Amino acid sequence: MVATHDTPTTAVESGDASAWLNRYIASLPEAHSRMVQSAWRLACAHYPATAVTLAGEPLRHNLLTTAQVVADMDLLPDAVAATLLVDMPNHLPGWKTEVAESCGSAVAQLVAGLDQVQKLTKFAKVDPLATPEERHQQAEAMRQMLLAMVSDIRVVLIKLALRTRTMVYLGHVADEELKRSIAKETLEIFAPLANRLGVWQLKWQLEDLGFRHQNPEAYKRIAGLLDEKRGERLEYIQQFVNTIKTELGALGVHCEVAGRPKHIYSIYKKMVKKKIDFDGLYDIRAVRVLVDSVPECYTTLGIVHSLWQPIRGEFDDYIAHPKANDYRSLHTVVVGPQDKGVEVQIRTFDMHRFAEFGVAAHWRYKEGGKGDSAYEQKIAWLRQLLDWRENMAETNSADLASAFQTELFNDTIYVLTPHGKVFALPSGATPIDFAYALHSDLGDRCRGAKVDGQIVPLSTALENGQRVEIITVKEGVPSVNWLHDGWVKSSKAIGKIRAFIRQQNAESVRESGRALLEKQLAKIQPRPNLQKLVESLGFQKIDELYSALGQGELSARAIQKAAGALHEPPPPPLSEANIVRQSKIKARKNGVLIDGEDGLMTTLAKCCKPAPGDAIVGFVTRERGISVHRHNCASFLHLAQQSPDKVLPASWAQQQDNQVFAIDIEIRAQDRGGLLRDVSDALARNKMNVTAVQTQSRDLEASMRFTLEVKQVNDLPRVLASLSEVKGVLSVTRL
Repeated sequence: MVATHDTPTTAVESGDASAWLNRYIASLPEAHSRMVQSAWRLACAHYPATAVTLAGEPLRHNLLTTAQVVADMDLLPDAVAATLLVDMPNHLPGWKTEVAESCGSAVAQLVAGLDQVQKLTKFAKVDPLATPEERHQQAEAMRQMLLAMVSDIRVVLIKLALRTRTMVYLGHVADEELKRSIAKETLEIFAPLANRLGVWQLKWQLEDLGFRHQNPEAYKRIAGLLDEKRGERLEYIQQFVNTIKTELGALGVHCEVAGRPKHIYSIYKKMVKKKIDFDGLYDIRAVRVLVDSVPECYTTLGIVHSLWQPIRGEFDDYIAHPKANDYRSLHTVVVGPQDKGVEVQIRTFDMHRFAEFGVAAHWRYKEGGKGDSAYEQKIAWLRQLLDWRENMAETNSADLASAFQTELFNDTIYVLTPHGKVFALPSGATPIDFAYALHSDLGDRCRGAKVDGQIVPLSTALENGQRVEIITVKEGVPSVNWLHDGWVKSSKAIGKIRAFIRQQNAESVRESGRALLEKQLAKIQPRPNLQKLVESLGFQKIDELYSALGQGELSARAIQKAAGALHEPPPPPLSEANIVRQSKIKARKNGVLIDGEDGLMTTLAKCCKPAPGDAIVGFVTRERGISVHRHNCASFLHLAQQSPDKVLPASWAQQQDNQVFAIDIEIRAQDRGGLLRDVSDALARNKMNVTAVQTQSRDLEASMRFTLEVKQVNDLPRVLASLSEVKGVLSVTRL
C-alpha cells in the first residue's frame, strides 16, 4: 500500500522484543545487568499477560519496544529499567518500596516521575472549542508544565518514547475517532516538545505518524507523490553526501556532511505555508554541510553549483542577510543525479551550534509565535546536555545521570483547573493567584479553595500539577490583608488588588491604613515618634502614610524596620583629624600597613579590588576608615586630585595562610555552545574559587566577568594564560 512508503517504525518492530532484551542485558556491566533483569522479573510478576494499553496493545510488548527506544537514546540502564516498570503503580500497592529494593532508588524516582506525568497528561487537555490562538497557548503551557514538573529530564524523554510507541501501534487500531484524538494531541504537544529538545529520531516519527492518523488522505497522497521507497531515497542521499565529501576532501576543507530525505509531515507543512502544490517543491531531499569558516561556506557553495545545476530563485544567503532571530546559513536547491531536486544548507560549525543551542532559538522561529528569552535559554541548556550525552563515554555514566537532574524551570509552577486547563504561575503562588489568573471577578470573590479535592487555606503554596478549584461567594471584594500577609505572588493578582483598593473611598483607605499602623506600633516598644517615623519613610504628612498602608503599597516589615532605625543611637562624631587614631580602636586586620603602621581600620576598595602584589595607597574616608586602592586606580586618582592631604602611603604586611582576596577578570570570546563550561573547567584546573559570574552575549560575541579569590596577584598570569587558550577566547584581562 502507498501509505506504508514512509511509515516510521521502531527498531524492535520487526524482531523479537524478548530477544532484544536478552541481548541488551548481556551487553551491560554486571550491576546494571542485575538491575534491568530485576526490573523485568518484577514487571512479569505483576503485569497480567492479558494487560493492554489504552490503545489496546499488549502491555509487556509495549514497554519492551519502548525500552529499546530509550536504550538507543543513551539514557542509561536505570532509564531502561524505569521504562519497563512505568505501569507498576497501577498494578502493585506499595510499589515504591518494592522497586527501590529490587532496582535501586534512582529507578524508583524515575518511575515516580513517569507516574506523575502519565496521570497528568491523561487529565490535562487542550480545549477543543478554543480558538487556534488559545489552543496554541494552552498547548504551550502543557509543554512547559511537562518540563517544569520533572526533576530528571529523562522522564520527559521516556514519555516521548512511550507516545512514539503508541503512535506506531495506532496503525492496528480500528477506532478512527480515537486515532484522530491521539494524533491531534501528539502534533500539538509531544512532537513540538521533541523538536525543541532536539530529539530528532522521535520528533520525525511523532510528526509523520500523527499526520498519518489525523489526515490519512493527505498522507497517502503525498506518500504516493514521492514515488519511491524510503530505503531508495536514503541511498540516493548517501551517494549525494559522499560526492560532496570527496570534493571538499580533495581541497583540504574540513567538513561534516549529513543528509536525510524530508519527512511527509514537513513536506505537507511546507506546502501549506508556501501555498504551493507538491510539484512546486524542489527540496524533498536535504543535505547539510558544516565547515570551519565563512570563506569555506562560499567555497562549498561554488563546488555544489559546479557539480549540479542550481535552480533559479531557490538560493538564500542568510549569512550576508541573517534572519530575524540571527539564524545564518546558505540555502540552495540543485538538480541532483537522476534530475531530482536536493536542498543543500551550508554553514559553519559555530553557526550550527547557534541554530541548535542559541538563546535566539531556531526551534521557536520554526514553530512560530512569540518567544520568552528566559525560557528559551533554559531549553538551549537542555539541548546542549542532550547533545553532550552522545559523546560521553560509559565511564562517565554517573556524571551523566547527575547531569540529567534539572531544576531549570523551578521559577514557575503549572496548575490545572478541574477541566484540565493549564495555567502558569510564579513559584510560591497561592489559590488567590490562581483565581485571578482565571478571571479578575473570580479573584475578588475568592473565599476558599480545594487542591486535589481537599480544602486548603488560601495561603497554601501551590505545587506543579495540582488541580485547583476556587470556592467563591456571590459578591465579594479582595482583602487588603492578602497583600500585607504575603498571600499573593503574581503581578496580575497584586495589580488587581491594588487597583481595587485605589478605587475605594479615600477616607476608608486612610482609616484602614490608620488601623494597620496602630496594629504595628502596638508591637514596638518604646513607641516611636510618629512624625519622625513618617519622615523616615519618605512621607511629608501622616495621611500620606495612612493611604500608602491602606493601599498595600507599604509593608508591615517596612514600618518595623523604620521604627527600629529611629531607636538606634547616633554614631559618634568622627573628624578627619583623628580618624587614623580612632581607626586603631576599631581595627580589623586585612594585612595592610598604613605609613608602616599595623592595626588601623582599613577597607579594600571595591572599585579596583587590590590584592597582595599590587602597588597600593591609602585614602582617608569619613565612614570607612582608610580605603586602600591600587596606585593606578582611576577612582583614587580622582579623589587624590581633590584632597591630596588625605592620601597616606600603604604597603602589604605578612599575609595569613588562609587569607584570600577578590579580583575581577573579564573574558571576551566568540559565543558558542559549551563556552561557559570550558571556561569553568579551565578555572577549576587552576584551582580558582569563583564567587560571582556575570555573562552577556551580543552579535555572537560573549562577555563574561568572573570574581575570583586569590592569595596574591602573582597567581594571576598563569590563570589568564590558561583561559586565553580556551577555544574562541579573544581576550582575558583583569578589571
